[in-house]
Amino acid sequence: MFTQPHMDPEAEAKHPLLAHVDAGRLPQLPEQPCSYLPGRIARKRAFLAEAMDGELYHDLMDRGFRRSGDFFYAMDCEGCRACVPLRVPVATFTPSKSQRRVLRRNPDVTLQAQRPQCTDDVWALYQRYLAFQHPGSAQASEPRSALESFLYANVVDSVELRYSVGDRLVAVSLVDVCSRSVSAVYHFYDPDERDRSLGVFSVLAEIDWAKQLGIPHYYLGYWVEGAETMHYKANYRPHEQLRDGVWRAV
Repeated sequence: MFTQPHMDPEAEAKHPLLAHVDAGRLPQLPEQPCSYLPGRIARKRAFLAEAMDGELYHDLMDRGFRRSGDFFYAMDCEGCRACVPLRVPVATFTPSKSQRRVLRRNPDVTLQAQRPQCTDDVWALYQRYLAFQHPGSAQASEPRSALESFLYANVVDSVELRYSVGDRLVAVSLVDVCSRSVSAVYHFYDPDERDRSLGVFSVLAEIDWAKQLGIPHYYLGYWVEGAETMHYKANYRPHEQLRDGVWRAV
């Protein structure tokens, strides 16, 4: 169910949207089949915003919100709280043995942070990724403009992280950034380089990048116990889970 965590009065005065959210006045969307757990029904509270300050979005994430393009939502499922926001405190994070092996496997990968740009090499990489990861899906047949509106529209303060081997682009991450958090939005990679475990490598690199910038938390979105595609998020430890409006160490 949609919870109403305690709100800082200063935040309320600064951002009326938070008062609106905490009062439970957001519209509730129709129910639909759950994307993560078979046989479950999902429901969201949501709104659209063409642009939002990164600090305000952080406050929304601390209320269980995520975004997809200009669509901001929180899960509000009857009798179910399986979608649990998860974040990593970058100062205390320690990679596991298997994660350290991934780091040793990728000494030649370089990271470049820049303003998001849907360039030709990004589009080509994205198409190869979808053909491998989601063959035959509607997403795989969408035009370039769909990627631009989904990931490259200037909605929140976002950064594009480009991973390269030499002059060859092998992976891209889009992240939302503010003074308090780096939030993972989307990641795609070259299927020919899948033995590198670039998805794991990118999370490790981005946690380190946040640490270098003095940003305290790396947000991984929802973790769903029992959902196979979400299991990996709990492997980054220590981490914190948002339960009943409070971040709790795990």
